[in-house]
Amino acid sequence: MAWPSGHKQSLVLQSLAVSASVPQSSASPEPITSAKDALSALRILEANVAKVIKGKDHVIRQCLTALLARGHLLIEDIPGVGKTTLARAIAASVGGTFRRVQFTSDLLPSDIVGVSIFKADKQDFEFRPGPIFSNIILADEINRTTPRSQSALLEAMSEGQVSVDDITHDLPDPFLVIATQNPAEHFGTYPLPESQMDRFLLRIRIGYPSPEQERLIMRQRGAADPIKELSPVIDHDTLRALQNAVENVTISEPLLDYAMEVVEATRNSPRFEVGVSTRGAIAWYRAAQARAMVDGREFCVPDDFKELAVPALAHRCVLSSAHESLASIREEGESAMAEIVGRIAVPS
Repeated sequence: MAWPSGHKQSLVLQSLAVSASVPQSSASPEPITSAKDALSALRILEANVAKVIKGKDHVIRQCLTALLARGHLLIEDIPGVGKTTLARAIAASVGGTFRRVQFTSDLLPSDIVGVSIFKADKQDFEFRPGPIFSNIILADEINRTTPRSQSALLEAMSEGQVSVDDITHDLPDPFLVIATQNPAEHFGTYPLPESQMDRFLLRIRIGYPSPEQERLIMRQRGAADPIKELSPVIDHDTLRALQNAVENVTISEPLLDYAMEVVEATRNSPRFEVGVSTRGAIAWYRAAQARAMVDGREFCVPDDFKELAVPALAHRCVLSSAHESLASIREEGESAMAEIVGRIAVPS
């Protein structure tokens, strides 16, 4: 897929003019100096994850969209379809530090962000960083811990920092939280509040693989863990350059008008008690920019917004009617959002 030529290309190239690289062998990698190299880096990253996530190219691209947009990802699906494997594959492909936190009912905020310990020899407190101080965090079964512990992620996800004992500590860059939850169970869980849901750029599901791909997975998993065979294929300088370049992906005024009409429709819909917030609208805008870059374009098209409307907006709205389970809430929210997107005409 070729990157379009034109005068706008220089904007992206300016953001990519850094000493970033895409390691493909043990030899010294060549620096990224063109949009072609940027697209090549994304395709290599996508192909590396696809080695273990079979037949789910659209899911991988959604993950890359969240990563490039500097957002966070909520994977909501039943157990055993590859939620944890996907998070581990992304972490292994971009390198850096990776920590998995199993969210349980007895988890404390300090178990996530860290704690200050008194050092007798120094007669002072020393901060011991928690697992949140990693490039990629897997928050496994996030709805099984208490709201107090869930809220420990709020500052980290929105500002890239945490505060302990009135001291602010910056988190690593890049920083990505991938949270998982099982919608089929609701006993003993704590639904994420709206403020927490609003911090996730996308909410996605993986679903079952096709019979052919499932057969291949069974063959592959009969041997060693395939994640251990993955090596980083993109370094952090390259990743940060791509994230910076997302800001230069252009969106036309008619397309922005369309996005605003969809946002306004969620606020007036009888099916929603609360529509999309301004933060949600900004997140959708940035996600569309990132999706265009993943597809090798420096400008957005209507499909960038339409295909991301449900994963980027549905979880940010509050339904007017009550539901008994997380799965029914998701289904109703996504149905309402799809109905709004389906009836609003896109710009030609």
